[in-house]
Amino acid sequence: MFKLCSLLLCMALPAAAEVLSGPVRVVDADTIDIGAPVNIRLIGIDAPEAGQTCRDGARILACGEMATDAARRLYGGRQAVCRVHETDRYGRALATCRVDGTEINAELVRLGVARTYRDDPAYREQEKEAVLMARGLWAYEMQDPAEWRAALRAERAAARAPGPGQCPIKDNISDNGRLYHMPGDRAYGRTRIDTRRGERWFCSEAEARAAGWRRAGG
Repeated sequence: MFKLCSLLLCMALPAAAEVLSGPVRVVDADTIDIGAPVNIRLIGIDAPEAGQTCRDGARILACGEMATDAARRLYGGRQAVCRVHETDRYGRALATCRVDGTEINAELVRLGVARTYRDDPAYREQEKEAVLMARGLWAYEMQDPAEWRAALRAERAAARAPGPGQCPIKDNISDNGRLYHMPGDRAYGRTRIDTRRGERWFCSEAEARAAGWRRAGG
């Protein structure tokens, strides 16, 4: 079981004052679960995503899985103590964690299992050492994880964008009824149109409303 300050105390203190502890279950090479109500995101570091690959000459390697497996071998099942600094937009606790006195964040970067997050200066020296020694994933050609995620988001957005000459308003059938999404709306980018379900594209809001659709969020 994880140890956590009392609920009332934690509510009264800033996130930086929280200290959590528990056995490590590795979610991926920069995220762990120690039995707390939220997952722990190791602050200042960035690891390849599950589907991300890297190259060793002509060979394609599953570097995301390799990084996760390495983190599991290092820390899986061991007791961690984590100091929470803040939370991210996904609700995860951003923390530095230690196992037997060794800081996980720094060690994963030093061993080349993860990189610094957006050139965070906290682990710059560890990363320099890993690059110099070609440790871990630095032995291969790998796109920076943040760049890989950005490219994936752009690819998905392009797949959901209207084709040339196509009307831009997306009309989607959901549990909330028949809704239309305007370019720039929060859910526009992730909304797919399936014409087999009766979903369609409109050229104007007036056209969509006349057909019985209402604007999402309205």
